[in-house]
Amino acid sequence: MISALTLHSMTAVATSAVRLPTVRHYLMCPPRYFAVDYAINPWMDPSRPVDRDRAMAQWAELRDTYRRFGHTVDEIEPQPDLPDMVFAANSGTVVDGRVLGARFRAPQRAAEAEHFRRWFVEHGYRDVTMPTMVNEAEGDFAWTGRLLLAGTGFRTDPAAHAEAQEVLGVPVVSLQLTDPRYYHLDTALFVLAEETESAAAQVAYYPDAFSPGSRRVLRRLFPDAVLGDAADAECLGLNGVSDGRNVVLPKEATGLAERLADRGFEPVLVDVSELRKAGGGPKCCTMELRK
Repeated sequence: MISALTLHSMTAVATSAVRLPTVRHYLMCPPRYFAVDYAINPWMDPSRPVDRDRAMAQWAELRDTYRRFGHTVDEIEPQPDLPDMVFAANSGTVVDGRVLGARFRAPQRAAEAEHFRRWFVEHGYRDVTMPTMVNEAEGDFAWTGRLLLAGTGFRTDPAAHAEAQEVLGVPVVSLQLTDPRYYHLDTALFVLAEETESAAAQVAYYPDAFSPGSRRVLRRLFPDAVLGDAADAECLGLNGVSDGRNVVLPKEATGLAERLADRGFEPVLVDVSELRKAGGGPKCCTMELRK
């Protein structure tokens, strides 16, 4: 007789056998000048000390984790007057080699956009468009392989969603964020596996971060989603990065890690506690270059 626990383990093993990672290409920025000198989200408190050496060590471990999985990681040179430049995801969205740059809402981060634009041009990208509307890039845009999920409510202007559709040439689905702690889409949702010809896209998200209508949209689009709870969200556990099998999460997101393992994914827990003082996690530090 097979126990329920054994059957559960057998199911997880069988499921994990079909989780195939895809080699990815990322752009990251070392936190050489990382600091919390101002507050532009509820996580930031300039009165709390920041250990820059520890932030560098945590960032390096995240970068090296990607490389251990066979992914390519490029680095952009940080700038001394831009402490949030480490959060590279906020400065560009790349789909099929087309680049939509960023336009930041907070003046403290505005200059980051030009540094990233120059990096793209210098590295051979020929289709680079800078937005006219406030658009915080992969902070509020998540590519599913077919659709671009687009967040709004605190940073990216709703009109930027239509601009992204026009520039990138992909369908866009707007989602309304309602909790200021989860000010970017990537603090409340991430893509676990992109859609392919044989499989639907899979995502994980925290329902309470979204408006009622957006929750209905997400349920309709992703009926098999992995749902995060308050504990997952409060450690920025939904700010994860997945290659289709390996899922990099903050080390405190143990509940979410268990749920992902039940679905056959391989959670990889990393320490990003110093970077979280500015409201950032693994995804915030990681822009994907989809060529």
